[in-house]
Amino acid sequence: MDTSNWARGMSAHEPIIRLDQVRLTLQSRAGPVEVLRGIDLAVAAASSVGVVGPSGSGKSSLLMVIAGLERPTSGRVMVAGQAYDGLGEDALARLRGQSIGIVFQSFHLVPTMTAIENVALPLELKRHREPFVVARRALEDVGLGHRADHFPAELSGGEQQRVAIARAVAPEPRVLLADEPTGNLDARTGGEVIRLLFDLRARLGMTLLLVTHDASLARRTERRITVGDGLIVADERIEATA
Repeated sequence: MDTSNWARGMSAHEPIIRLDQVRLTLQSRAGPVEVLRGIDLAVAAASSVGVVGPSGSGKSSLLMVIAGLERPTSGRVMVAGQAYDGLGEDALARLRGQSIGIVFQSFHLVPTMTAIENVALPLELKRHREPFVVARRALEDVGLGHRADHFPAELSGGEQQRVAIARAVAPEPRVLLADEPTGNLDARTGGEVIRLLFDLRARLGMTLLLVTHDASLARRTERRITVGDGLIVADERIEATA
């Protein structure tokens, strides 16, 4: 592979996400465990990709590596034209703030902050000039403008996930990573959250990487990747369903 492109940054035809022979080995009581065993992946900008596979296959670890929250043991990762090679934790945090939004299964809201304060937090870290104006607009976009001053404990699970989505998309990231975003929600609420997620992705032109165990959710994406035993075992283009 010609590695010069990694240093030069992203060209017009370069994938928004690119992994080259990424391996991840973690330590356990029983010894080292190969979680990812040589992942090659290229994801086009503004596309939607579902990542499926059985529990323990490595799909969530793959997302964590792309997010820069887990360091690969070997291989190279590039997101939005920036290679992760040699980046310290502060630089990775800046990259996430600039280019990556993340939605987790467990919401990860700050319990002592109101909804609007949670959404404004990444904007404040970016030193946005009007973090609370943008945060309120993001909450209105997810149907929670009237709950801006409520704390997470005062919100339902679906409302908390909507706040988490608003927080992820408020900085207008180029890449949105979602790890089992409906895992803690009932079917009806989960369906509402997924519709919201896909509507926002389309409106903002973001690239969506959706990790899910739910095949019906993966069918809503344009491409489905199946992970098994730390490898990509299938990669197919699909006709997304509404």
